[in-house]
Amino acid sequence: MSSSLQSQVDAWLTRLTSERQASAHTVEGYRRDLAKLLRWMEAQGIASFDALEPNRMRSFVAAEHRGGLSPKSLQRLLSSCRSLFRQLTREGLLAHDPLAGVRGPKVHRKLPQVLDVDEATSLVEAQGEGALNLRDRAMMELFYSSGLRLSELTGLRWIDLDLHAGEVRVLGKGSKTRIVPVGRHAITALRALGEAEGMVPEQPVFKGRGGAPINPRTVQMRMKTLALQQGLPKRVHPHLLRHTFASHMLESSGDLRAVQELLGHADIATTQIYTHLDFQHLARVYDAAHPRAKRK
Repeated sequence: MSSSLQSQVDAWLTRLTSERQASAHTVEGYRRDLAKLLRWMEAQGIASFDALEPNRMRSFVAAEHRGGLSPKSLQRLLSSCRSLFRQLTREGLLAHDPLAGVRGPKVHRKLPQVLDVDEATSLVEAQGEGALNLRDRAMMELFYSSGLRLSELTGLRWIDLDLHAGEVRVLGKGSKTRIVPVGRHAITALRALGEAEGMVPEQPVFKGRGGAPINPRTVQMRMKTLALQQGLPKRVHPHLLRHTFASHMLESSGDLRAVQELLGHADIATTQIYTHLDFQHLARVYDAAHPRAKRK
């Protein structure tokens, strides 16, 4: 593999981290994708990015597709390559767009599964005793109340919470901060947790071993356990409660922009998937209520 090609990729990944403040997970995804491109270029005897052109890139995509890469993964691969090529163009290292007119296979996006209101209520109000139950109740209530990502919840400190105002400040993707409302049931659960464990400003709200922030895997396992105890038939995980929060908010308000802000989505297209869920809800109501929709 050409050291020059690798150094250009490494420089781009460094800029992603330092200038765009991309997460380690995002950078690692780019690294894996671009490693595929470099291996293919080496096998094809292509020594520079400037030697790439659309037909060659179509051959690259086709080879990865034959190798078993899914349409969704191929789209991400193309996105990684486009980001690199744009940067090389800005730096004057690439005179043309090797991906001009190149499109990946269409991705059929599956609608996220959600809990209905009764299922969500049974999960967040799961009964138990002791400190573990206090922590679990506060976690579930906050997930459902505010639609947090798992990483946002595990990184939360008491200083980020304003229980009097009913707000939480979270650090989302791209190191972007947003303020999200906290519901009254979540406030009650968080106050109970704080009274039991203390609300030291710089300490994590949800603690694991040794007082460190709770491990994401622990949250996932606790949620799975609670769902089994409540007899929920669905595979319950942290992002499911985020989906549920978004769907229920949209059903009640119809305000897509507000839901976008609450979720911290940079692009409203990401949020629009919940309009399909909302339409499914409306369709069920229609089928049940409209005289000409009812079947014999």
